[in-house]
Order: sequence, then structure tokens, then C-alpha cells
Amino acid sequence: MPRLAANLTMLFNEVPFLDRFEAAAKAGFRAVEFLFPYEYKVEELRARLDGNGLKLVLHNLPPGDWGKGERGIASHPERAAEFRDGIGRAIDYASALGAPQLNCLAGITPKDIAAETLRATLVDNLRYAAGRLHGAGIRLLIEPINTYDIPGFYLNRTAQALDLIAAVGSENLYLQYDIYHAQRMEGELANTIKANLGRIAHMQLADNPGRNEPGSGEINYRFLFGWLDSIGYDGWIGCEYRPKTSTEAGLGWRAAHGIA
Repeated sequence: MPRLAANLTMLFNEVPFLDRFEAAAKAGFRAVEFLFPYEYKVEELRARLDGNGLKLVLHNLPPGDWGKGERGIASHPERAAEFRDGIGRAIDYASALGAPQLNCLAGITPKDIAAETLRATLVDNLRYAAGRLHGAGIRLLIEPINTYDIPGFYLNRTAQALDLIAAVGSENLYLQYDIYHAQRMEGELANTIKANLGRIAHMQLADNPGRNEPGSGEINYRFLFGWLDSIGYDGWIGCEYRPKTSTEAGLGWRAAHGIA
């Protein structure tokens, strides 16, 4: 049976962020993830986790200026120092909150920079981050994201991510496989997951089209959940979807897919 984590950036957004921890616990989740913790005090977040019996399974490295549309800076040559400065801050939060892994957003491809330079920058930054995180006992993840939702995103296919992992050459760099993004860019979900199971440390889900809850679109999640059990995936799956109505109203998908 899959281990599901509520993505608090997307779910329970009917209530203020810090109240979403309690809402997730009441809805039966035992773990959560979210995009970024940095606007909150560590003590606030730790209290919400502990007070609701929740485990934090993932958050992201600092992404640059999210409010201005930046979606990561790891591939931006002129931002390398800023990227590396953010690693320490991310480690401080993850260590204090018990998060075992951090995701790195590669970013939207900057203009007028040679492809070789972009790739070399990303490889160097990932190698640096993987080493720093290894020293803190935290895994580093990279995530392909579809270019329909985020036009121009640099890392958008599984094969590209695996090529970067090989180039970095660190045992502490893994793939975050988002089923929704993968479906939009390449499909072939079951076989891709099986072929790369050893490098997949975390997964996320949403249906397509619409990025809504499982059962609302074309992806056969009942099959995929059984498939993941059969091939031995034992990581968390983050529920990173947009509820079609309210979060609570849509949670019946779990029982409908055989999840208690």
C-alpha cells in the first residue's frame, strides 16, 4: 500500500498554511511535504509537526525569487554563489524539521547562454549540493517538470535527469519522479519507474488533465499503486494536486483506489 504525504502547498488551502498541518492529520495523513519553509520560523513548523504527529518528508532548496516567477536558479551561471549560499539555510531547516531529503529546482532556462554552460553550471551546483547534504545526512533530489505548466523549465524529462545524475557522479543524488509531470512530457509511466527504481527516492502524484486528484483524469492510479507495490517501491508519494472542489470533498479517491 502506498505511503501518502499531503502536499500542504496544494492541499487544505482553504485554511491558513500553519493550520494545514492539523487538517492533514485529521484527514488521516501521517506525513506532509511542502514547497518551502523559509518564510516561517523553524520553531513554528516543528511545533505543528510534533503537535499533530506528522513527519516531514520533503521540501525544496531556495528557488530564487518565487514571487517574481523564478522557479529555481541551479542552472543559472550568474546565480551560482546565491545558489550555494542557500544550501546552508536549507540544511538548517531540514535538519531541524527532520526532513530526510531536499529537492532542487533546476529553474527556467535563462536566455542567451550556451547550452554547454547551462549544463556545466547545473552539474557543478548539484555536485556541490550533494556533497554538502551528504555531510548532513540528507538526500538531494532533482525533479523533471513539464514545460506546459512551467514553459522553458530546464529539466523536463526523466532521461535528462538520469544523465545529470550520471554526470554529477554522486551517490547522494536521486530522482524525484512526479507522475503528473512525467505523463505530460513522456508517458510510459510503469516501465520508466521500474527501470529506474534504484534512483527514485520520492514520488508525487496528480491526475491529467487538470492536475486534480487521482480518478479525475486519464492516469490509471489503481493500476499504478498495485504496480509500485509489486516492484517494491517503499518511498513516500506526495499528493501534489489541485482539489477540484475542496480538499476534504475530494479525499474519497483514496478509498476508491483501495487505500485505507
